[in-house]
Amino acid sequence: MELRHLRAFLAVAEEGTISRAALRLHLTQSALSRQIKALEQDLSVSLLDRGAHSIKLTQEGEILLREGRRVIEQADLTIQKVRSAGQAITLRVGYAPSLTVGMLPPAIEAFTQRHPRVRVELQDLSSVEMQNGLEQAALDLIVSVPPAKPDPLIHWEPLHAEAWRLAIHRTHPWQAKSVIAASDLNGQRLVVFCQRDYPEYWQRVTSWFKALGIQAKVAGEYDGANSLAAAVEAGLGAALVVERMACSFPHRLVLKPLHPTPPPVVIAAGIATSQRADPILQVFVKELKRAAQTH
Repeated sequence: MELRHLRAFLAVAEEGTISRAALRLHLTQSALSRQIKALEQDLSVSLLDRGAHSIKLTQEGEILLREGRRVIEQADLTIQKVRSAGQAITLRVGYAPSLTVGMLPPAIEAFTQRHPRVRVELQDLSSVEMQNGLEQAALDLIVSVPPAKPDPLIHWEPLHAEAWRLAIHRTHPWQAKSVIAASDLNGQRLVVFCQRDYPEYWQRVTSWFKALGIQAKVAGEYDGANSLAAAVEAGLGAALVVERMACSFPHRLVLKPLHPTPPPVVIAAGIATSQRADPILQVFVKELKRAAQTH
């Protein structure tokens, strides 16, 4: 069975007519019909019931449609691996540790099994640095929170929605509470990610405070998850963070749910719009989605 004959059959099965499939494959109808007949002869079965104006798959044709797609997918992957075997490729990924805990390692492991010649280079950056790096072609992909105002230069693929939590020190008076009322934050000291580097964080937090009439006190701004966690651990204030951050500091902080609950944060993979169809990037995004959903 030749792959070109199998591809021809799949096109006919998916399009429903010889004429549409021929247009899709840039073949004449007679050439396409010959390929289908050659495939039927190779398999010694009839794959199509040919009507005057339409075709219908036989039982054998239905089986080949299902199994043939898998064969073509594996063949295309093999071809891609062979073609890239002699090419050293680096995939530059910008990320925020607090958003990608438990997501990046399994995604990278699965990705490198499919693309062993591609080296993944990680850069721990702020959201502003990530977006700038992507727009300037210094990065190939970023994992961040999309900005409120869409940027036509960046295409976002949602990975996972994360719930907000209030991070407090283990000796905090609220440690025994199962849920923290939003009104309890009135007048409380909060430590936050700095507005310059994390504008999306600020926009979401301040919008939620404004909607509920909360007047909190900003006790300090920090440039990353480690420094923010250290400030909470030192008792400088509580912090609004995504639930995933608990995995980074399981023994240092306590994360409490809030009521009412702020709208969830959507973590997404950002790709330059001009590169959104790149097959290597698409495979990496696929593995990120799988890791995010199973974590």
